[in-house]
Amino acid sequence: MVPADPGGGVMRGDLLSDPVDGLDEALAAVDAFDGALVAGLLRPGPVQAAAVAGLAEAVGGTPLAARVAEAADKAAAGAAGEDHFVALAAARCALLGSVHDALTHRIDEAVGRPTAEEEEERAAGSGAVSAEPGQGSNLLAAARSWLCDLARSGWRGIDHELVAGSAPVVSAMLPEPALRRPATLLDGFAAELAASCPGATLERMPVRRWADLWSRALLLTVPGAAGEPSVAPVTGRLLPLGVDVQEHATAVQAQVHAVFEPADGGAPRLVRAGVSAPKPDTVVGAGLWQLLRPRLSLLGAVSEGRSMELDAMPVTAEGDLVWDDERARAGEPADAFATARVMLSAATAARTAPLDRHPVRIAVPVLLEGYTAQSEEGRLAFDLAGRLLAVDADRLPTAGPLTPEAVAASRACVGLLRWNAGEFYVQPLAVEATVRKKAVAVHAGAWAGGTTDKAGVRAEKAATDAVAVLRERAGRLLRK
Repeated sequence: MVPADPGGGVMRGDLLSDPVDGLDEALAAVDAFDGALVAGLLRPGPVQAAAVAGLAEAVGGTPLAARVAEAADKAAAGAAGEDHFVALAAARCALLGSVHDALTHRIDEAVGRPTAEEEEERAAGSGAVSAEPGQGSNLLAAARSWLCDLARSGWRGIDHELVAGSAPVVSAMLPEPALRRPATLLDGFAAELAASCPGATLERMPVRRWADLWSRALLLTVPGAAGEPSVAPVTGRLLPLGVDVQEHATAVQAQVHAVFEPADGGAPRLVRAGVSAPKPDTVVGAGLWQLLRPRLSLLGAVSEGRSMELDAMPVTAEGDLVWDDERARAGEPADAFATARVMLSAATAARTAPLDRHPVRIAVPVLLEGYTAQSEEGRLAFDLAGRLLAVDADRLPTAGPLTPEAVAASRACVGLLRWNAGEFYVQPLAVEATVRKKAVAVHAGAWAGGTTDKAGVRAEKAATDAVAVLRERAGRLLRK
């Protein structure tokens, strides 16, 4: 049992390990359908026919039932059209959305936080505005046609000619701001497939991931499906909890998780502020902050342990701040652990957009205290009164001082509760340990605004030198 608030509440660690009704059945239906996409649905065999029938059965009794049943019959006969594939993708997304909702409800119960239903009531009347149905409809139709060809061929049937069919569509979509989201997804998906061609020679493939990308991209080709996020201005105090850093060879993203305290005295809310930037593969570690710092002043407040005062800062219904430095100023010192102990359990979580309801998107800020860290077979876990909660040490960024050793020595943790492969786990954002009878905190984002730490200074200098060399080379090429 882990304290959840200063009023004596506790986090129910047992709820994180107890089974969730219906979850295994929903995931089994999704896995079977994903398996059918491996061989393709052009000439489906009995196993594939049973998989699409199982998907239809899993959404029986829902508004999708009739359309998905028809689509399953057509797919089993090898005669599925675009509308049928869209219906199957919608059924798959709906099942994963139900898994997402069940897991987040379980988390709300475990931490004693206001439930999603309460947040929906609070957000009533602030729905999203759909995009114009006819906007780029011909390009969306072309993208949909390519995705349906993929489903017919299956991942085993992909080749360079089939994958290259997306290139002219993506090129035409990217200049259109309203189509950039599906275009970027298609571009990345096609690049992954191209790197794996021909599919017939693959020994292993990311079946769940490619099915995720396929179904999401297909639904985004339906005009108006994504809509436009509703945005409203908010004024009040922002109290950072920690930074989640996600790094790729050519890009980096930092997402600040925080509690927002409205100036009008309303209930505190969980919000996020993100920033991303392209990067050369030679810039790593603490050098990443040089790319992100100029784009988000909030990073400086995080490393200094300060709050920020927001004035009419836009925020989406999903809790994402549309950051504008002109609407923010540095506030008073604010300790992340003090914020978590006082406000975290009472902060309402923002609703999740329909197309984003997927278990992989679960990242709920939590406070854990009073645990003991242990390592079994090289795997770190927190013992919560006899219940083990896995720790994802692989997500600890190299761009900060937070290390697995610091996590193992800690007694308090602010982190993101996630779910994968049938279990909950925590991604630490900051930990607190007792050193010489004093509480010492280590934050993943401690170097975000700059650092005097020797390791951080060396990494920043190396990154500065690397960027300078690249700029000089780029200038030389341009002059030629």
